[in-house]
Amino acid sequence: MSLVLDARRALEGRIRRTPIEASPALSDAANTPVFLKLESLQLTGSFKIRGAYFVLSRLSADDRQRGVVTCSAGSHGKAVAYVAHALGVPAEIHVPRDVDQAKYQAILALGAKVVRSDFEGYDDTEKLARAEAARSGRLFLTAFDDVCILAANGGTIAAEVIEDCPEARTFVLPVGGGGLSGGFAYYAKTALAGCRVIGCQHEGSPALAQSLERGEAVVSLPPFTTTASGLEGGIGRTGFEILKTRIDGVALLTEAEIFDAVRFMLERHQYLIEPSAAVTVAAILTGKAGRLESPTVAVISGRNVALPTIRRILAA
Repeated sequence: MSLVLDARRALEGRIRRTPIEASPALSDAANTPVFLKLESLQLTGSFKIRGAYFVLSRLSADDRQRGVVTCSAGSHGKAVAYVAHALGVPAEIHVPRDVDQAKYQAILALGAKVVRSDFEGYDDTEKLARAEAARSGRLFLTAFDDVCILAANGGTIAAEVIEDCPEARTFVLPVGGGGLSGGFAYYAKTALAGCRVIGCQHEGSPALAQSLERGEAVVSLPPFTTTASGLEGGIGRTGFEILKTRIDGVALLTEAEIFDAVRFMLERHQYLIEPSAAVTVAAILTGKAGRLESPTVAVISGRNVALPTIRRILAA
């Protein structure tokens, strides 16, 4: 908990405290009050700026001078590029070959060096990025597998949610590498005994579900083509160690269900969100989040999505 407090102090005045908004339509679907934590309104378009700023602000003078290397499906890279530019830290960001074009262009515009890999999957691209960091003697900045990332990305969001929506006792979270969900679950379960945490994944890349079955983190999965690129790939060991005793259910969603949720948010809330963020809404709309018996907060993690993808979703 102390690391979350450190992260909150470091982030104060540097990021937005994003709002929580009631969703009457989701409340009707779930038969319980449902609220949206709108990290889609965050600077750089996602929650990822929280972890990026906290970690980069703690670098030594030598590491700042050498610069950092990271791997990203898009939103983490955009956040790192934004913070690195502000702090004067050289950043090299490796992205999968099929990275969302809006995210790719945004990273370039922020002045970072972008390396597009020959691989479509996140996990293979990360291996290349780690090898380059080791070769060049630069720090590799993980998108999710680090306690500081968990504290800032998930822990600070959980703290805000509990303060701003004190009646909530169920939390529906997207799960990719575990940086948001692991930190959120740790803070929430520590602060609110008896609360429930539901993780949401794409059925084509269910790293958390598989990890729970095996009893160990599935850190790598075969590449899977999806518009919800933030959910693709394995889960970090750090996040899974927390989630394995704190997750109360896992909802696995299809691409079509995620598209439906993106359209729902446009129609009912007039918010454009990215497919990776829509997974929590999809879990509630389909009932896959399970029976929600207490006031619920669904985290909407980002809005970074390219126009061609939006057109495809709307035409589906």
